Amino acid sequence: MSRIEVYDTTLRDGTQREGISLSCDDKLRIARRLDELGVAFIEGGWPGSNPKDVEFFLRARDLPWKRSAIAAFGSVCRAGSNPEDDANIRALLDAGTPVCTVFGKTWTLHVTDVLRTTLDENLRIIEESIRFLASNGRRVIYDAEHFFDGYRADRSYALETLRAAARGGAETLVLCDTNGGSMPWQVAETVREVKEAVGHRMGVHAHNDSECAVANSLAAVREGAVHVQGTINGYGERCGNANLCSIIPTLELKLGLRCLPEGHLRTLTEASHLVAEVANLSPDEHLAYVGKSAFAHKGGVHVAAMRRNETTYQHVDPALVGNLMRVVVSELSGRGSLLSKAEEFGLQSHGADMGEVLATIKELEAKGFSFEAAEASVTMLMRRQLPGYVAPFELIDFLATVEHRTGRGIFAEAMVKVRVGDDVLHTAAEGDGPVNALDAALRKALVPRYPEVAEFQLVDYKVRILDGSDGTGAVTRVLIDTQRGTRRWSTVGASTNIIEASWQALVDALEYGLAAGD
Repeated sequence: MSRIEVYDTTLRDGTQREGISLSCDDKLRIARRLDELGVAFIEGGWPGSNPKDVEFFLRARDLPWKRSAIAAFGSVCRAGSNPEDDANIRALLDAGTPVCTVFGKTWTLHVTDVLRTTLDENLRIIEESIRFLASNGRRVIYDAEHFFDGYRADRSYALETLRAAARGGAETLVLCDTNGGSMPWQVAETVREVKEAVGHRMGVHAHNDSECAVANSLAAVREGAVHVQGTINGYGERCGNANLCSIIPTLELKLGLRCLPEGHLRTLTEASHLVAEVANLSPDEHLAYVGKSAFAHKGGVHVAAMRRNETTYQHVDPALVGNLMRVVVSELSGRGSLLSKAEEFGLQSHGADMGEVLATIKELEAKGFSFEAAEASVTMLMRRQLPGYVAPFELIDFLATVEHRTGRGIFAEAMVKVRVGDDVLHTAAEGDGPVNALDAALRKALVPRYPEVAEFQLVDYKVRILDGSDGTGAVTRVLIDTQRGTRRWSTVGASTNIIEASWQALVDALEYGLAAGD
């Protein structure tokens, strides 16, 4: 099986995304995970640009890297100067990494308008910078910045910049679509022509401004590139970089090209989620291969087919990338969706009237409920249909008030009356708001009989107005996330009355927690 080098630049290009700021400890944690994943190169940052990257390379120097080579990134020396006198070049050497990646100008527009130097001087600084780094024992990768734009503007000169880098000793020439505007067919044609004209080892570095970064990277590989640069989850400046979480499995599973050590592809989803967590970003649930919804099935026809053969609506086995197949229940569901959910939750599906459950779901969703993100509520609909199921408690009455009193200000109070077995319990509690007060009052009633309720924590509460044109009379949907230890579940309620919607979700949350513990 042919091998493609994966060069990860999450710690440099990825951090240029708006909203991402990583500490040195964060960068080291991600780097260790990338080393476990098995990428060939980890670009740690630009040591000449900020103290944080200097610290990263200093600390990384003493760590045992098992599978990945650490690379330091920087530019060729300044026009009119020599590499040995250039502070950026010296910083690359001081980083102490086995690999240095340097970028230079390909596009004549950048040479004349940005560097404000001659075309010949640009060729000199590319060649001499790389030669100096190589002569100091570094493996050198050359990033040909704006290559595809430069190639379209002046084919001959763009090729000369690559030849200068090759003469200097660059092991790989990386063609960069820096503005992210190239199309896959343009990339394929250019890589094919460059391979013939230069005959040197090539790579690709694509940005996603036209939503083609992954396609462009794959097109380059098909035409001979053996080195692919990108970031985990596609993080990067503007619209992001080529997403390695899509590129790696596509190369391995679709093109039969090895990117990671054998068996490591199964850890890709976990690596994707770890990077998102460390970057303090919610994982994109709709990413290909690694997203929570990548193998989620909502349509009833789809689920019915997959119950007979899972390949009918899945292009790969989700386990190959460490992901899971999921069934999403909604008004689009069929009987097969509910049967799959019942099996997933360990319920005796043959004992419940799935037709009745399905009709209830469709009716409730027409009223504003949404069960896609509230699987615990779906479970409770099924449990309540099981023969012999007895609810742990039954609502009789509730009352919630909000008052303002002089000297005390705003406060909320709630009363609940519930039946638990043969007992009717009547409790009251105060809270920060009416929902908090209802929650406290209900827990006060249940904890003496069900002590585990004290361990249920409400960890998220979301409210959505479904149709703002109805003003304060609009249907309100409430989603509640509850947690006990490491287990977390979601429930839903909907009503024109936000207190009623909250109560529905709250009751489902507590009843599910009690029922699931049996």
